[in-house]
Amino acid sequence: MTKSPLSEGVVAGRLAPGQLAENFADLHPQLEDHEALVAADRCYFCHDAPCMTACPTDIDIPLFIRQIATGTPEAAARTILSQNILGGMCARVCPTETLCEEVCVREVAEGKPVEIGRLQRYATDTLMAADVHPFERDTATGKKVAVVGAGPAGLSAAHRLAMYGHDVTVFDARAKAGGLNEFGIASYKSVENFAAREVDWLLKIGGITVETGKKLGDGLTLDGLKAEYDAVFLGIGLGGVNALGVDGEDKSGVLDAVDFISDLRQASDLADVEIGRDVVVIGGGMTAVDAAVQAKLLGALNVSLVYRRGRDRMNASVFEQDLAASKGVRIITNASPKAVIGNGAVREIEFEYTGDDLAPTGQTVRLAADQVFKAIGQTLEGEGLPALEGRKIAVDGTGRTSVDGVWAGGDCASGGDDLTVTAVAEGRDAAEDIHATLMA
Repeated sequence: MTKSPLSEGVVAGRLAPGQLAENFADLHPQLEDHEALVAADRCYFCHDAPCMTACPTDIDIPLFIRQIATGTPEAAARTILSQNILGGMCARVCPTETLCEEVCVREVAEGKPVEIGRLQRYATDTLMAADVHPFERDTATGKKVAVVGAGPAGLSAAHRLAMYGHDVTVFDARAKAGGLNEFGIASYKSVENFAAREVDWLLKIGGITVETGKKLGDGLTLDGLKAEYDAVFLGIGLGGVNALGVDGEDKSGVLDAVDFISDLRQASDLADVEIGRDVVVIGGGMTAVDAAVQAKLLGALNVSLVYRRGRDRMNASVFEQDLAASKGVRIITNASPKAVIGNGAVREIEFEYTGDDLAPTGQTVRLAADQVFKAIGQTLEGEGLPALEGRKIAVDGTGRTSVDGVWAGGDCASGGDDLTVTAVAEGRDAAEDIHATLMA
């Protein structure tokens, strides 16, 4: 992130290294063995457990918790990973409070669910620490599959296809595999380079080649991939960022939140990451919260998260909203950006208050800002794509697109929530359909 000479309030190293290390420590540290046993003992092992229904990857949650309770966390990990090969990262970033844990019988009865996410992390971390890959590659089929996008959907599809014996080549535009897990998740959710370590572990199945620096329209074409491979899976995510569409948006200091998070994640030293005194984040989703919280943890004096609708309409979960508030982020709702103000660099940003229907009220407010992060949604990018549904690639229930031999999944595809766990499920399910089609 390059600092404009006009942005005098934006500097690196606002906090001492020790304070930065403390601020960016693991949000939910791994359970100790005894803690895991105590947490597992709270599970009722329900028949037709609602937590399983709420899990996008259909993990047998009661079974894996029972396996932890009986002292076999490696077996629990296999139960998890058979459905969700990125179960380690999902245990860290999945909004369990609005999925499996929200419907836990303990939550309904007592207001305190079984800690399913932390138990999942305990199991998968235990297995990864043992340097074990629980799946073996089948006999080679001679079939070749191209996967475009090395994010959660693409990696999930690639692993399942490789496990069935297909040869898989994964292409990605960035210099490293991992997608949002590597570049788009708050640092305090994925410490100690976990995303990269999980990719390395996943690739131990064999049969997967990763080629970076390649994307559709720049070194790759869909027609070319179809000619060279027996099937193609698109897991390209959403590479573009929506514009604010207001006067002054081009001023120095107005940045994309996803770029800020990426720069922070890839920084070798957090003290080198520049942050302003007065930071405003525009948006109401997980990316907005991640950007706002990390700005505060880097030492910004004032951080405001501004959303155009009411707090109950924010895509970020109540847990994420409360986390932001606990770190000192001010959340302002029902306010829409009107103009970015400043002489070359942003100095203030003006908002207009809105009603619940987004109707303008005529009342405005200005917030001091030397940095503004846009987190108002992302858009699909790519050339020669299959037919779209709205602004995403149209797919059926198995991920098939309008182009024969081409499947898609994850954030770039229609349907489903834009969550890591949903992307994993879609990549896995498309791989199953690809395999069935290739072997028919």
